[in-house]
Amino acid sequence: MDIIADSLTKIRNAAMRSLPRTSVKKTKLMEELLKIMKNEGYIENYRDSAQPYMTDVTLKYINGKSVIDDLKRVSKLSRRVYVGKDSIPRVYNNYGIAILTTSKGVITDKVARSLGIGGEVLCYIW
Repeated sequence: MDIIADSLTKIRNAAMRSLPRTSVKKTKLMEELLKIMKNEGYIENYRDSAQPYMTDVTLKYINGKSVIDDLKRVSKLSRRVYVGKDSIPRVYNNYGIAILTTSKGVITDKVARSLGIGGEVLCYIW
């Protein structure tokens, strides 16, 4: 089972239903994804849940509309998508972000371009 795809789907569904928060599985990789989403302004906050092995994610809304329009899982368990430093994707003309896992850790597409490194594209957020 793909924990990242499951978590992104939970966040997407909660945003479509205008729920204030949702819970996702707690892993190191998911924590890094949530940290990037918080720093980029896509979620309000995240914290450990009362349930074991879960993290509560507080979604962000502006004027009742979710900041997250959509989330898309790119690299899957059955098909990994790797990009070089020259072919890092731009999501909606830089209105969205791509999250990559690289040798320097989990970073956004903008940071990867500035460092001049490629990696595995985990997801797109816009």
